[in-house]
Amino acid sequence: MRGADVLIKTLAQSGVRHLFSLSGNQIMPVYDASIDSDIKITHTRHEASTVFMADAYAQLTGELGVALVTAAPGFGNALAPLFTAWSSETPVLFLSGDSPVAQDGHGAFQEFDQVAASSPFTKFSKRIMSADDMAADVQQAIEIAKSGRPGPVHLALPFDVLNAQATASDSQVASANDNAPAAPKSEDIETVVAALASAHTPVIITGPALNKTRSGTLLNELQDAAQVPVLALESPRGLKDPSLGSLPKVFAEADLIVNLGKRVDFTLGFGKPQNFAPSCKWIVVDPEPEARTQANLNLADRLQHLFDGNATAYARALLSAHMHTASADRKTWLAKVTELTASRDFASAQSVPEGSISPLALCEAVKSAIENADEPLLICDGGEFGQWSQAVLSAKERVINGPAGAIGGCLPYALGAKYARPNSTIFAMMGDGTVGFQFAEFETAAREKLPFVLVIGNDACWNAEHQIQLREYGPERLVGCMLSEARYDLAVAGLGGHGEFVTELSELNGAIERAIASGKPACVNVRMAGLPAPIVPGH
Repeated sequence: MRGADVLIKTLAQSGVRHLFSLSGNQIMPVYDASIDSDIKITHTRHEASTVFMADAYAQLTGELGVALVTAAPGFGNALAPLFTAWSSETPVLFLSGDSPVAQDGHGAFQEFDQVAASSPFTKFSKRIMSADDMAADVQQAIEIAKSGRPGPVHLALPFDVLNAQATASDSQVASANDNAPAAPKSEDIETVVAALASAHTPVIITGPALNKTRSGTLLNELQDAAQVPVLALESPRGLKDPSLGSLPKVFAEADLIVNLGKRVDFTLGFGKPQNFAPSCKWIVVDPEPEARTQANLNLADRLQHLFDGNATAYARALLSAHMHTASADRKTWLAKVTELTASRDFASAQSVPEGSISPLALCEAVKSAIENADEPLLICDGGEFGQWSQAVLSAKERVINGPAGAIGGCLPYALGAKYARPNSTIFAMMGDGTVGFQFAEFETAAREKLPFVLVIGNDACWNAEHQIQLREYGPERLVGCMLSEARYDLAVAGLGGHGEFVTELSELNGAIERAIASGKPACVNVRMAGLPAPIVPGH
């Protein structure tokens, strides 16, 4: 059995069903081995798309996402989305072809130190040096990707290792129970429960790995049991998260924050006192030493307790704990936070020129379509229009571009999501700047027959940066942000999808309905006014 066969067998035993890949010389043995397995390869048009697809697939299924690319240039093309997966706390196994071990130092084709390049973007990176090491190395990487705070890992696959015969081909894959996180200490849970009971205005926060799409009903159940607001923070705009309304007002009143796995970083204003109530105390749970050190540094004497632990395990333990917190005051606080996080300030939408479509009006039309759709799933990506989408729209399941703040993943997210949720009606929202990154994946979607509806908020501008220039330098200092009035809808039709072009608000509902009914990957290209993102009340 070749190293490539051992790789595929180990992945299959670990529950992997999909490889998102772009072909190349060094990974052809893996393609060949996959033919004799139940693992499907979806080949994309750009290596970055493989990681984005694996990211969305993993977020929605709870399974491992696997991306497979070729060496050097292909490997390099896929690096940036690893940072997004790392920031979004997604378990992705990134596999890359590599030059032969036997030719190390000889100047082999595409010889390159991939481990050195990928290490800053991953939890773990290793070059597999022998076919006999294949099974154990793959299992180790998968365990690391899923454990603690989930994240991407990388394995480099030298061409001669993939082709070499393994002397020990059988592998024993650990069961899911073997990799379950250790239960928190009972005394630690008692400490958190006591702190919550004595607080008047507590808040529980989590990071991306525990958002409601990925944790199911866990956060709602915890909130109901504790009568404490539970908020998942995953926006790169942090305290200005458009989907959480007047979040700054919440933190300005909170006297206790129980932090389950959310990095105390820029998204939390570094935990600086001016962003929180003066008397606010913190309890932080985090599995990573670096994140615990960061919390200590940023919170100083406001940090009451710092626990080394898995956020999901702590959330479940708190849910099971006997908490007496259903006081009238606590219910009032919970209702107030619910109201604050639902509040929105759309005043900027009133400045739209007469006859133009505002981002608010566009999103309201999509909101109506989501409410009437079967199993709607929302994807948001981009700068200013991405913020409008997150402020206005919601769905039971959602994928956004996460704390990394990188744009461009929307189209491959939609494809990965369709594999994860084949019966969902997928609405993907992005600006006309963002659409240019992975536009060719419409061909992949058409080829693979993966229908979704992409709505482009087209203001012919890189509007996030345009707004910065207006605000910081003035209208006479605008440069490098304007785009053309390109007909993306026609290009999508040419790639095998369905295209709609909208310039009048009255046309929008019909265009969305036709896009859904087409049964194809569809683009609704909407000419709209370029407005700044919604204001975050109280910030």
